[in-house]
Amino acid sequence: MDRQQILFPPEEISQDRLKKYESFFNLLDFSSLELFPDVGRRPISKASILRALIFKNLRSLPTLSDLVAELSERPRFSFILGFEPTREIPSVERFSHFLRCTDNNLLQTIRESLVKKLIDCQVIKGKYLSFDSCPIKANVKQNNLKTNVKGRFLKERQPKNDPDCRLGVTVIFLEGNKKVSFFWGYRNHIINDTESELPLTEVTLPANIRGSSVVIPQLRLLKDNLSPKAVMGDSEYDSAATIEVIVNELRAKPRIAKNPRGKQSADFKLSSTGIPICIAGFEMLSRGRYWDKKQKRFRHKFVCPIRGSKRFAKEHPYCPWFHPQFVKGSGCYKNLRVDVDENIRREIDYGSESFKKDYNRRVSSERIFSRLLSVSMQEPTVKGLKATANLCTIAHITVLAIAYFASFVKEQSKIRFVKSFLPNL
Repeated sequence: MDRQQILFPPEEISQDRLKKYESFFNLLDFSSLELFPDVGRRPISKASILRALIFKNLRSLPTLSDLVAELSERPRFSFILGFEPTREIPSVERFSHFLRCTDNNLLQTIRESLVKKLIDCQVIKGKYLSFDSCPIKANVKQNNLKTNVKGRFLKERQPKNDPDCRLGVTVIFLEGNKKVSFFWGYRNHIINDTESELPLTEVTLPANIRGSSVVIPQLRLLKDNLSPKAVMGDSEYDSAATIEVIVNELRAKPRIAKNPRGKQSADFKLSSTGIPICIAGFEMLSRGRYWDKKQKRFRHKFVCPIRGSKRFAKEHPYCPWFHPQFVKGSGCYKNLRVDVDENIRREIDYGSESFKKDYNRRVSSERIFSRLLSVSMQEPTVKGLKATANLCTIAHITVLAIAYFASFVKEQSKIRFVKSFLPNL
């Protein structure tokens, strides 16, 4: 009788709501976490800690202190989450230790299992995929514009209390004007299904790492389970390697906006055979291909025909334009990117109605991030890459778990109801 008084104190919570939470958490299998117990500490179920962190997201509790206070005041929930009723709720430090020290691969295994279950029950069909990233601001004073910090956004001045974060940039377009702002932190990169608006892959990395270097391994993780018709992305992902993977490995249409940085210089035109023509109208001479170590791609070098060929110089000893490079003695040169998919890129129907219709599906990524940010992902209270990555992965697990539970109880229309499907108490 005493135990019942501990487990079921008089609270203004309906039994139906409690049963829904209990059914939700019973559906999730976190047993793999128990294979790696803590050493030298009083054992606490890691699965229960993960359930509590998911509960924190569902209840929109901003800090770990708020989570501990919520569970202390409502012992019914702590019992549903798996904590022993005769013991105190784990401290803030234990939750923080879980985020700092848990291997992210363990959480990724749980997230991937939820994605596979959603694919098996046809919630995720994967006909159209989109990739994007969102900024995760580090919990450092440099990001607080109300503080007085010298050299706030100098990349040489690394924040001392979060050595893993890096300087990143966000760009906002307002009425035709571009606004650029800097921040210290990380970025969460995802690939999502545009129809269900659910994330399929995710990874959190320092903010200075470009999305184009992340998307290829993420795409290859999906090719065995999905057969997309088209893959969308903004101009940041416009690269030869990305297009090649989409076309040759996924057999899908690349719907990636053109990157203006890839355009040829206005001083040069290409002949019908693809050879650069200098401003004087001469076809330049090839000096072969070489590997650009900095950009990690092959380039084809062309040089001034007057400086590169004695026979040509006899007929044209001087540059008609007296280009400054010719005056210096070296002559003009041009390095062309060698894209293995150049023929494929020519076949992409940029500007067509089909391209526009598919590309517009990319806004699903922005809606996904809106829901993820609502579960306290963008402004983490933890520090360090490992803790931040774990916090983001748990946010993704929360979104996927709600979708799977909604499918399980035959309420398909509510797979994206992250907060409202399990009623607020």
